[in-house]
Amino acid sequence: MLALRVLFGLFVLPNALAWGNDGHETIGYIAQAFLTSGALSFVQEYLDSSYDGQLGPAAIWADSVKYEKAYEWSQPYHFVDAMDSPLSGSCSVEETRDCGSDGCILTAIANYTKRITETSLSKTQRDEALKFLTHFLGDVTQPLHCENYEVGGNDIDVTFNGDSDNLHSVWDTGMIELNLKANYDNSVTEYADALVTRIKSGDLKSQAPSWISCVNPTEKLDSRATISPLECPIEWARDSNAYDCSYVFRYTKGSDLVKTSYYTGAIPIIDVQLAKGGYRLAAWLNTLFDGSSGLPSK
Repeated sequence: MLALRVLFGLFVLPNALAWGNDGHETIGYIAQAFLTSGALSFVQEYLDSSYDGQLGPAAIWADSVKYEKAYEWSQPYHFVDAMDSPLSGSCSVEETRDCGSDGCILTAIANYTKRITETSLSKTQRDEALKFLTHFLGDVTQPLHCENYEVGGNDIDVTFNGDSDNLHSVWDTGMIELNLKANYDNSVTEYADALVTRIKSGDLKSQAPSWISCVNPTEKLDSRATISPLECPIEWARDSNAYDCSYVFRYTKGSDLVKTSYYTGAIPIIDVQLAKGGYRLAAWLNTLFDGSSGLPSK
């Protein structure tokens, strides 16, 4: 199935297999707001100067290059094909079962976590490791990036806001774009700032510590292939995958998703998942470069 997923990717638009640019930028900007001094210094020193030290715009790089010949190998790293059964209420992610021979998002996070701290690598290589991590810690929060059913929803035709679309694309871009236009003056930074405020002092403050209950990049679950998968990426993938059972596939067939409660119910989930991605990314980088998350744990 992995081979089919990759082959499919060659014939779709570049951002059809990930949170769209808006979602990834939002995650990057959220993370930036929670970086501790060592992590921030690394970002500012190693991130390509074209991004002006900002993780927001850098977060979309991995999508922008994955169809270039030099980076085609990275395509399988944006997802994990969970071979579960969401329609029957059975959701799960197992690295040995779901991560193909070419790797997946779990092993990619493991790999680039190691590479970002390897001082023997060049500045360009560590810059790429940072951009890959920034992107993949976002991708793993998208429920359909942690699902195999109907090619992660790509093969499910739906109607969204009067247009024909597929379920994966709606979660990637459609609902986020509509939410930005309706509530945030079509501004990613305004959206990110609002989520940061909710994490620091609003309704998400009490939830945030649970999002980073796993932030130790050295904790390993088991050994496989060349790269030992980390416990945290598997935990994060399972957290996202659970929504495939509880919500993602529970829409009214034949209806316009915007004109039902599906859209209004999905937006709070997307808000939380993007907030998780940014908060976890900050905690991950802080732990790597400052020795602890630097964020409230209770």
